[in-house]
Amino acid sequence: MQIRAEPARGIHMASGLHEGINCSRLTYMDFDFTPLVIIVIVLIIGIGIAIYINKQRRMAAFRAMASRLGLTFDESHNYNLAEQYGFLNRLARGGNRYLFNTLSGYYRGHQVLVSDYHFEIQTSGPKGQPRTQHGYLSLFSLQLPATFPELTVAREGLLSKIAQAFGHDDIDFESAEFSRSFCVRSPDRKFAYDVCNARMMDYLLENRDLSFEIERNALAMVFNSHLVIDKIELNLARLLEIRARLPNFLFERA
Repeated sequence: MQIRAEPARGIHMASGLHEGINCSRLTYMDFDFTPLVIIVIVLIIGIGIAIYINKQRRMAAFRAMASRLGLTFDESHNYNLAEQYGFLNRLARGGNRYLFNTLSGYYRGHQVLVSDYHFEIQTSGPKGQPRTQHGYLSLFSLQLPATFPELTVAREGLLSKIAQAFGHDDIDFESAEFSRSFCVRSPDRKFAYDVCNARMMDYLLENRDLSFEIERNALAMVFNSHLVIDKIELNLARLLEIRARLPNFLFERA
């Protein structure tokens, strides 16, 4: 009788376990990441192309709008213009200020400027690391034939009410509804009353999203967003409506 010697099970189990570990490790190490990398690269390129195409379409729309309105268009960053308009309260904040996507010229007999506006604010992160926040506004400005003191007419809000609590009172008017809806400030109260006449108050109550500022020889509206191309002509018309409601005697005595 022949007796076969069977291999020890422990040896087989250890060998199998060892082989399994090696197989698992080899499978992970041998995984081909190339298709995934290619997909990521293609997605990045596709997003870049889409951004470029959208920008070109936006620039083309700006040029078409400028041509139709009889204005010139300049997409470049203009730091000098930003400095010239820095006296406006809404634009006097942050650093690295510049205008871009600027439409300018004469529109319905008035010298106007419409532009995107950029500024930066430096803040600190949770661990004190410096951060840069980019802000964007849009400016609609009309040049007046005379110079005037500062006047701001803005929608009444939480910040204006807080300012009033600390002594920065706004000017009240006979129209209680207008006084509740808008915050008017100026060092020259008579000038404020002349500007915010009955016709002006009626128009602003019909257009409660509007705020404007008069200072030096500028009448300006500022919005908290990039320019919306489809609303440029509308807001230019509203800027001219505000101008039309300024009484003539303001310019005759100036």
